[in-house]
Amino acid sequence: MTGLSELISRAGGVFLLPVAMAIVAFVLIGAPSSWLTLTVAGLSMGMMIFLMASGLSLVFGLMDVLNFGHSAFISFGAFVAASVLAALGGWLGADSVLLNLLALICALAAALAFGLAGGWFFERVIVKPVYSDHLRQILITMGALIVAEQIILASWGGSPLNVPRPAFLEGSLLIGDASVDLYRLFAFALGALVYVGLHLLLNRTRIGLLIRAGVENREMVEALGFKVDRLFIGVFMVGSALAALGGAMWAGYETLITPSLGAELMVVVFIVVIIGGLGSIQGTLLGAIMVGLADNYVGFLAPKLALASTMILMMLILLWRPSGLAPAVK
Repeated sequence: MTGLSELISRAGGVFLLPVAMAIVAFVLIGAPSSWLTLTVAGLSMGMMIFLMASGLSLVFGLMDVLNFGHSAFISFGAFVAASVLAALGGWLGADSVLLNLLALICALAAALAFGLAGGWFFERVIVKPVYSDHLRQILITMGALIVAEQIILASWGGSPLNVPRPAFLEGSLLIGDASVDLYRLFAFALGALVYVGLHLLLNRTRIGLLIRAGVENREMVEALGFKVDRLFIGVFMVGSALAALGGAMWAGYETLITPSLGAELMVVVFIVVIIGGLGSIQGTLLGAIMVGLADNYVGFLAPKLALASTMILMMLILLWRPSGLAPAVK
């Protein structure tokens, strides 16, 4: 048994779990075309959830802040991006792929900019006074989430908002008998690009070294003369911007959004962080992909269990590894 565990660990350990899920699903589904469609959908969904959850994982691991207002940035990112896309409707429907891409870049950039500015304000005004007090953090950030929903209601109204997609991302790609949505492929590629960027930032730069050191031992980093508070502000701003970017991508994925979008996704985002482990970007990616795959596979095989699939997955993981799959901190 020990030899088998060592062999699995050398081959990739817990990072083989999505592969194992895909293999089991292939056997149960039976139809290769359906399996491929569901797998791509699960991977793209996982990457969008990763965008929303990665910042929360770092903030939770580094700052020890239970930020239930994190999902407010998801909602604002979605609505800001939708407004920019609506304003650039002529570019979205143009025959030029360049104009389509420019409209999409403008929408995503607007969501990122709002996330950065909003993250700075949120950390300085709302979170800073309640450091090291989890109960007050929960209360004040939940209150901030409610206020954010009311601001969205006042600004955009309560009716569902339609989100247009760029023309070049409409339609599907046929792979044999399988149909793969182009928007989902783009979402997967963007999520993978963000993950690579975060991985390089955290593992190949001085700032990343300080962030990882702060996650492991904040007191030691401060004793060496580094300003951990400045790292906190930067990490919080980046985390909020990633949440807004994830919300913008999710808006195009759903194509119809409501002011309660962030609150609806809050539970899923926290589940991903818990499954992956605190402060771990790799763990967050692993948890997000597993949640995305489980949601699509279970939704196809047992639709009545689809809503509970993420909760069941979290319980199984925590019974096996109480600290999560790949935590950076305990």
